[in-house]
This record gives sequence, structure tokens and C-alpha cells, in this order.
Amino acid sequence: MRALTLVLALAATQVTAAQRVYEGEEAAALRCANMMAFTGVTLNQAGLMGDPEKDVLIGISVLILERHVSGNWTEKKRAMEAMRDRRDVDATLADYQRNAPVCLKRFPIN
Repeated sequence: MRALTLVLALAATQVTAAQRVYEGEEAAALRCANMMAFTGVTLNQAGLMGDPEKDVLIGISVLILERHVSGNWTEKKRAMEAMRDRRDVDATLADYQRNAPVCLKRFPIN
């Protein structure tokens, strides 16, 4: 998986804004976390995956974020939202089929 750069603008106040940049391994971890959570929710909504399986994928996503991405939860959530908004459903599901095992190996949760 190629390194991704994700720029996230966070409003520090109403007048100024701070920028959070995720790149390299952290950007790749964000992509994996997004892929896991998005796939679980999407397949569950389509009736192709049960709630327990969806919850496992969301749990994996949370653990990847906790262990492999710096920043607070607000920053991580905004980065996930930005990642989700940059990729369409088909690309994310195809990414899951190709890369889920690689993500788990690259970003262990145990």
C-alpha cells in the first residue's frame, strides 16, 4: 500500500486554525482503519453482514487508531471522515478485498 498524505485542518479558534498532517505509516493506518469500519457498516446496511461481524470490524478500526495513529480522538475522527469522503464505496470495498490481511499484519492489534 502506498503512503498516503492526509491533511486535516482543525479549527483552533474561530479566527485561527491549526493543521494536522498525517503521512507515511500513520496515513496508511488511517486508510486501513477507515477501510475496516466502512466495510463493516456498508455490508451491514446492505444486509450482507451481521451486527457481530460489523462490530468486530469497527473494533479492529478503533484498535488500529489507538495503537498506530497519534493525536486525540477528535483529530483521528476528523481524519477518518476526511478519508471516508475522499474514497467511494467501490474503491473502499475493493481495497478491503485486496488489503485487509495486509493491514492486520502491518498494523497489529494484539
